[in-house]
Amino acid sequence: MSWQAIFAAMLPEHILLAGLVGLIVLEIVADHPRGSLGVSIVTVCLAAVAALALNLGGVHADPFPGQYSVLPGMSLAKALVLAFALPVLLFAREERTNLRFYPLLLSSLYGFCLIVSAESFLTLFLGLELMSLPVYVLVLLGIRRPDSAEAALKYLVLGGTATALFLMGVALLYGGAASLSIAAFATALHSPDVMARAAVVLIVTAFFIKAAIVPFHAWAPDAYEGASIPVTAFMATIIKAGVLLAVVRLVGTEPLARPMIDLLAILPLVSIVWGNLAAMRQTSFRRMIAYSSIAHAGYLFYAFLGDGATRFQGVVFYLVAYGLANLLAFAALPRGGEDIAADRLDNFKGLFRRRPYAALMIGIAMLSLAGIPPFPGFIAKFLIFRNVMAAGYTTYAVLGLVGSYLGIYFYLRVIQFMFMSADEPEKAPGTVRIALAASVLCLVGIAIFALLPGFVLARL
Repeated sequence: MSWQAIFAAMLPEHILLAGLVGLIVLEIVADHPRGSLGVSIVTVCLAAVAALALNLGGVHADPFPGQYSVLPGMSLAKALVLAFALPVLLFAREERTNLRFYPLLLSSLYGFCLIVSAESFLTLFLGLELMSLPVYVLVLLGIRRPDSAEAALKYLVLGGTATALFLMGVALLYGGAASLSIAAFATALHSPDVMARAAVVLIVTAFFIKAAIVPFHAWAPDAYEGASIPVTAFMATIIKAGVLLAVVRLVGTEPLARPMIDLLAILPLVSIVWGNLAAMRQTSFRRMIAYSSIAHAGYLFYAFLGDGATRFQGVVFYLVAYGLANLLAFAALPRGGEDIAADRLDNFKGLFRRRPYAALMIGIAMLSLAGIPPFPGFIAKFLIFRNVMAAGYTTYAVLGLVGSYLGIYFYLRVIQFMFMSADEPEKAPGTVRIALAASVLCLVGIAIFALLPGFVLARL
């Protein structure tokens, strides 16, 4: 390939890198830089548009053969997930976030783009670490939360454990296959060799930790609660998407068989049940969303039980539907005053009387997360469970559906607080500052995915 073709194929990454360098230079030359938000928004918008252009142009390219490739479907996934960063940046503006937030976010997005295009474990590892390491610092920047340091430490320790397991698995895989290509993982899935099976289990366990699958979920509630609202939204959407798309890159369309099927079904099933049950007992909105994300990670791993040709569609559609609902909820989240008090679910009581727009937006988000039709969350779950049943795993599908009904309770409880509970007279209503532009963007996305799911799926 010519250097022009390589540059064009990697344009989203180049734009993110240029924006990152620009933010660093801006911080060096200015004592109190004020353009960080604007630079970040322009950078993310341009990167998302570049990725969408690669998809619409049907670009297939191998800028670095065996290491990095560009495919139309993966470019669309990049564009959709990069777009998630726009509402997050608007949250950061409302929160008056530390200026270090912006370069760290762009660094993490750069790592995400590497993951999506990875063709070898070297590139995949580099992408995972570039995506994860800035987030450990972002959690620590939640200075309004007294437990942010503890949350960041827990996240760092378990994230480091996942990295160690991942590298051990890759080392075993290389020892058996003499290759660092991600295609070697698909071959190892069907290998009778003990070393290959051990490598597969270690790598899958590493991704279970990063996705907060039970029993490797302990970091998620503390990290979500200890972080600021923009960082929690970033972890719940973009980081989750990066981890699941990394698994998609590894497994691809390869048919799975037992015992891998059981590994990818039993622990995610436990996550669905435990995440939904634990969310019922939470009094903190962010902690509730953390346990909700544990359950949704279980649904996402269920996608790998289905036919290989439908996995990518199911995972990407679910990630976008789930991400839009979470971002919409965070955009309308009641804020103001002391951060811990504002995060309590009791603060939602009578919200419709005080802030009807915020209550309606959060209500739509909760209904979509619960999988209530006609919202895109229902369509996403339908795609996942339809594919699982079509693959012949009816028992797992039925158990997963039963587990998903548990989640309806705590989502509807939030709606009951907002619309059916009287505002407590002894408490001041508090100020709700809504990121209006962010909520409108998310609402438009939800409408498109709810009304035109076939249009979206045809382009994945």
